[in-house]
Amino acid sequence: MSLAVLRSRALAGMRASPVTVEVHLANGLPSFTIVGLPEAEVKEAKDRVRAALQNARFEFPARRITVNLAPADLPKESGRFDLPIALGILAASGQVPGDSFDRYEFAGELSLSGELRPIRGALAMTYAMHHAGGDASSRRAFILPAANADEAALVMDATILPARSLLDVCAHFSSRDEQHRLARHRAATHNPRPGNWPDFSDVKGQLQAKRALEIAAAGGHSLLLVGPPGTGKSMLAARFPGILPPMSDEQALEAAAVQSLGAGFDVSRWKQRPYRAPHHTASAVALVGGGSTPRPGEISLAHHGVLFLDELPEYSRHVLEVLREPMESGSITISRAARQAEFPARFQLLAAMNPCPCGYSGHESGKCRCTPDAIARYQGRLSGPLLDRIDLQVLVGALAPHELAAAAAGEPSSAIAARTALALDRQQQRQNKPNSRLAPQEIDQHCRPEQAGDELLYAAMARLNWSARAYHRVLKVARTIADLAGAPQVLQPHVAEAIQYRRALNNN
Repeated sequence: MSLAVLRSRALAGMRASPVTVEVHLANGLPSFTIVGLPEAEVKEAKDRVRAALQNARFEFPARRITVNLAPADLPKESGRFDLPIALGILAASGQVPGDSFDRYEFAGELSLSGELRPIRGALAMTYAMHHAGGDASSRRAFILPAANADEAALVMDATILPARSLLDVCAHFSSRDEQHRLARHRAATHNPRPGNWPDFSDVKGQLQAKRALEIAAAGGHSLLLVGPPGTGKSMLAARFPGILPPMSDEQALEAAAVQSLGAGFDVSRWKQRPYRAPHHTASAVALVGGGSTPRPGEISLAHHGVLFLDELPEYSRHVLEVLREPMESGSITISRAARQAEFPARFQLLAAMNPCPCGYSGHESGKCRCTPDAIARYQGRLSGPLLDRIDLQVLVGALAPHELAAAAAGEPSSAIAARTALALDRQQQRQNKPNSRLAPQEIDQHCRPEQAGDELLYAAMARLNWSARAYHRVLKVARTIADLAGAPQVLQPHVAEAIQYRRALNNN
């Protein structure tokens, strides 16, 4: 048989589209051609596959070898097609039986010795393969490098066959002895480990900031901490992931699949919410993703987790403005001339900043000498539309000397996390989503306050010139405060507390 057909997948954003690898051997002068819109890494497979076959003691056929990666209009990148190409050559030349190839999908990069190296996006590929449709009996098994087995096995009921080398895969198809066939990888039971986050009990004072962080965690709200240097903004942010509600299985799998597209997913972090803290010199591409071959950025790697932006005004304004759309939509679409990729970006924004260029505006020491114009210009680096999308904006004041000297006796993160989990459970039972994701018609249904609260909110909106978006976000925060209190309806005290969380900056 001079033709072999195998199955694999190509990554395009989060989509892992099926690819048919066709290998044909013909008479003529020896050559090796790969067609089907391959990129540089795929074209280089010719040299890797040739060396791997020879070092594994197989015969490399001296014939015209044509490899077609179909569909031809789908770009193919990375070395994941090395394994199916090598197996196709062996099957087409009669060195390995290929009659059962259709029951499998293949991915793996070959070293020159024939060893299989890990690939990027194994979890995303497994997820797409397993949910491609059909019943359990018609689903294909997935043969991939052993280093990716734990990651791929996070997809429940997927048949994962890990291999360490090309010889292991060939033995699986050539041998009738069960001992030489690839064994199905049994996924270990991954009990969620608590993240190694610092504890809130270490924080002295700052009761209002702690309260705002609890509200943000309970309802999935974005939060901006404003205060002088050394008041504990970064300290509070580092402890925030420790009070977030636990992830569901679906959320954990989505977050892990996105991370597998980058440096890979560490299974020891299963069900731990991502926490990303890029430096303020990060570019827009680093933040939202991009490149000639689109890769996820920080907002996608923080999917179902936290994106912490310290020193917020120091970021380029252009970089910050790209956050506006994904904060609303929960996804980002990256368009290039040749392709388009969509990544999920349901992140929780946590930011910190100083109130003025020197940082000490409002400090009791009175050492700030910034003029009102300088303060306005500094705070003006954050656009109104961006600030409008941040639900809670909290002042973090300096502690008095006697508070610093006192022993820390704050509430532990575990106690706060129990309350946020209970509040989120109330939201899931009522509307099947966190309060931060409520649509306008759902706000009217679930967040309508009592008459006294309505009147207070109308007065605040008229006095502070809030937008309709700000009005809706205050209602959502008030609903979260009511959920933390176990109140079935939003009351006036809940609205009053929500209003005070939007007045941290002079332009708010």
